[in-house]
Amino acid sequence: MTHDEFPPLALAGWRPSRDTLHRYAKVLGAIRGELTPKQKHWRHISLRVTQDGLSTTAIPSAAAGFELLLDFSAHRLTIDTERGQARHVPLAGQAAATLAGQILAALAEMDIPAEIDRGKLGDAAPGEYDRAAVERCGHALRRIDEVFRRFKSRLGSGTSPVQFWPHHFDLAMSWFSGRLVPGVDPKDEEAAEEQMTFGFSTGDETIADPYFYITAYPPVAELAQIALPPGASWNACHWQGAVMTYEFLTGVDRPEEKLLDFLARVQAAGAARMAG
Repeated sequence: MTHDEFPPLALAGWRPSRDTLHRYAKVLGAIRGELTPKQKHWRHISLRVTQDGLSTTAIPSAAAGFELLLDFSAHRLTIDTERGQARHVPLAGQAAATLAGQILAALAEMDIPAEIDRGKLGDAAPGEYDRAAVERCGHALRRIDEVFRRFKSRLGSGTSPVQFWPHHFDLAMSWFSGRLVPGVDPKDEEAAEEQMTFGFSTGDETIADPYFYITAYPPVAELAQIALPPGASWNACHWQGAVMTYEFLTGVDRPEEKLLDFLARVQAAGAARMAG
């Protein structure tokens, strides 16, 4: 597989492994969320895509700050501390609760206390772990993260980081118009700002296979009438937004440019139609 390719990710071929990764990502998000000071828009629970997988970035601790990494290349959970210590836990489909216990035990061995509500760290059901599928997922996330960061740089200020959200297992970023939503309490930090979100999902209960999505908040009814590029359509089932299938990009030349065009075209249309 070359760097430029979007690898095949049809969910039917790797759903059990995707679900295992989803549970593992939730473990990292829960640990980060418990130990990191609260941030606006729940940014204290999100992860970041790296060259190797998904990272919590630095988690503060009075004993020693540390980082957790789901390494999709070496197939292990890595714990690195600011003291230069490292621990590795192989990923093999163990239950989320088992992985969480392994992480907390390793932290304890390194004298880093982590008071975590274990009820938030997953169940005891083991899963499947297909290494080849996990590597394809990692490759796809790296490529998509690169595109989203390029898109973010074109928008300038008023954007969120490109973040991986464990609860939905999706990669996303938001653009903020700078205006408040009429009728919403300005002190409501989660709902007061007019915004659009641009994301990627590996597939869910609303759309069965991987897809890119763009939503506006508050909803902009006129967006459903704009001309969308090839491979894109309007979704109105369960939620409203523009969708481009991931599969479309696996079969076209210059998929990165096609994705950037989709993101930019809908963002421009949304920005022009939002209240101002």
